[in-house]
Amino acid sequence: MAESMKGLHRTHRCTEVSAQNIGETVTVMGWVQKSRNKGGIIFVDLRDRSGILQIIFEENDIGTEGFEKAYKLRSEFVIAVVGRVEARSGAVNDNLATGNIEVRAKELRVLSEALTPPFPVEEGSKTKEELRLKYRYLDLRRPDLQRNLMLRSRVATLTRQFLADEGFLEIETPMLCKSTPEGARDYLVPSRVHPGNFYALPQSPQLFKQLLMCSGYDRYFQLARCFRDEDLRADRQPEFTQIDMELSFVDVDDVIDVNERLLQKLFGEVLGVEIKLPIPRMTWQEAMDRYGSDKPDTRFGMELKNVSEVVRNCGFSVFTSAIAAGGSVRGINAVGQGEMPRKKIDALVDYAKDFGAKGLAYLAIAPDGTVKSSFTKFLTEEEVKALISAMEAKPGDLLLFAADKDKVVYDVLGNLRLEIARNLDLLDKNQYNFLWVTQFPLFEYSEEEGRYVAMHHPFTMPMEEDLAMLRTQPGKVRAKAYDIVLNGTEIGGGSVRIFQSDVQEQMFEALGFSREDAYERFGFLLNAFQYGVPPHAGLAYGLDRLVMLMAKEDSIRDVIAFPKVKDASCLMTDAPNVVDEKQLKELSIALTEAEKTM
Repeated sequence: MAESMKGLHRTHRCTEVSAQNIGETVTVMGWVQKSRNKGGIIFVDLRDRSGILQIIFEENDIGTEGFEKAYKLRSEFVIAVVGRVEARSGAVNDNLATGNIEVRAKELRVLSEALTPPFPVEEGSKTKEELRLKYRYLDLRRPDLQRNLMLRSRVATLTRQFLADEGFLEIETPMLCKSTPEGARDYLVPSRVHPGNFYALPQSPQLFKQLLMCSGYDRYFQLARCFRDEDLRADRQPEFTQIDMELSFVDVDDVIDVNERLLQKLFGEVLGVEIKLPIPRMTWQEAMDRYGSDKPDTRFGMELKNVSEVVRNCGFSVFTSAIAAGGSVRGINAVGQGEMPRKKIDALVDYAKDFGAKGLAYLAIAPDGTVKSSFTKFLTEEEVKALISAMEAKPGDLLLFAADKDKVVYDVLGNLRLEIARNLDLLDKNQYNFLWVTQFPLFEYSEEEGRYVAMHHPFTMPMEEDLAMLRTQPGKVRAKAYDIVLNGTEIGGGSVRIFQSDVQEQMFEALGFSREDAYERFGFLLNAFQYGVPPHAGLAYGLDRLVMLMAKEDSIRDVIAFPKVKDASCLMTDAPNVVDEKQLKELSIALTEAEKTM
């Protein structure tokens, strides 16, 4: 039976008790991690969010009734203990912060009993994730998850303080917005007061933060909740948190400067990791040419080499036809892997096909210089030597080549170098390689829609020197956009915004929007721009991704208290779910039979 806390006040969390408290009486509270009866003495590991403290119960100290209660303690019981701090009588446990002390109990209250948990509440649980997420309230008691959420809280607190000190104002923007579909799908919210009309949950606060710049607030930020109805991956959730900011009277360098100092503060104070400034910068084109990715992982080499000129006139039709069609031939050098078994090379070929490759050409150089290859019989001896030289290869190296349209070649080799790095254990989670990627293309062509779409969003400023090409060659226009990348993951991105009406009109034209379309979607922003708008720019981080990397986790689900799974459902609450017919009627919503049975 649960007892009351009446008259008790916790004096310390578990690991706040130390050798300095020896001889003092303390009151501690928490969960029973485990209990061990050693015949006349009961040892209990008491756990709270700070860690573990050993409690000892002896009948002479706590009385017969108290000792009987201690005897019945089981895993996850919630207890309060009053006792005297002593130096540990047994062996010191160097793995615990409190390993040199223990508390000799004088009073015990069982505040709450517990059923036997469906899995052990312990660090590094091997229990299947589906079961842990169903009982997430138990999973969250694990010390490793608690450390992650405390780290997240620390990052949020430091971010708020830093930006406040830099003159930013924390301002909340609406959750119920107008749907402006461009990119990911909106989550829609039906309106009861306006039957047949819907709000959208914000994919980002983009338009509102630009309006705040029009309103003269000059430096804005918020930790903003955002929602995107898109397919999930390890680093995506349908609802997530952005560290969102916007600044007036600035250009690219100003935004980069304040954010470099923010990152330096976060990593220095939270992890004790020194980030040297300035962070390196690389244009989008250079990133694609060298790494096949706009979010390159620079912790290892294996950079792409363009060998199109070397093989342009060779006898291997796979290479020459790709070049003739306007594509390229590029390769990577897996240094020291020249003796990789054929079975593993075939596995890499299959992996490459997942990213659009029709195949993969390889050339392995044995330690004695002997060449084994899938294609060199079509090349002259001089061409083979030239190719090996262009790849800066040595005996013992493995060369892998892709030939196709540039987009396919980048995608194939960019992902292949990461796969090889994973296989060779080259990705050091203790290494933090930051990189700014700048000058993205302003547009990308959508085959599905048959038009250009904005790579970032329709309010991104073109590079001034490319403005003349907006109407004539939109595919060549570069954006004043920038992403911050950490270890091959984009953790944030932003751009300088368009603030001149004539440039904005050209942008809409290039996107295929009529003036009426533009005003239908974004009229409130365009109207605001007619009343004096300052030059402005901004950036937003994915807080979840950032904390995931800081915590050295592989999934953002491990740094979010109550995450969704891949189909965007919550295993704990069973959301989404059906609602009462009465609610649907109030909202003027009727479901078809197919929808009801899905």
